[in-house]
Amino acid sequence: MHTIPIQLRFNDTDALGHVNNGTYMAFYDLGKIAYFEALFGRKIDPQNTGVVVAHIETDYIEPVFLNDDLAVQTRIDHIGNKSFTLYQQLIDRSKGLVKSTCKVVMVGYDFDTRQTMHISDEWREAVRKYEQDNP
Repeated sequence: MHTIPIQLRFNDTDALGHVNNGTYMAFYDLGKIAYFEALFGRKIDPQNTGVVVAHIETDYIEPVFLNDDLAVQTRIDHIGNKSFTLYQQLIDRSKGLVKSTCKVVMVGYDFDTRQTMHISDEWREAVRKYEQDNP
């Protein structure tokens, strides 16, 4: 599973002193981009990924506070013909707690024709290799 540390900022917190639930999506996006870059070994151009988000489900398990030692973990659980499912979790590394989980369905997409497309062999091979080497 790919892991990237998250730096919390004071402005990530709300009046109750915990991280606002809307901020979690930004954390998950950071994890997603870092995972894709690890898959391909290069920076990712968001307009040339060939995939778009189709569905997101997030569970908030424990509140996140400013001094938590956070990281996002990401893996691809399933690849279909035109979509794949990412599983992500926000963890407190020092306490070993899962703070939140997120399931993201991404669809192959041709930005020129604005049509869905099959997940490319390049994606399939990159995922297979990365997930095999990083269980």
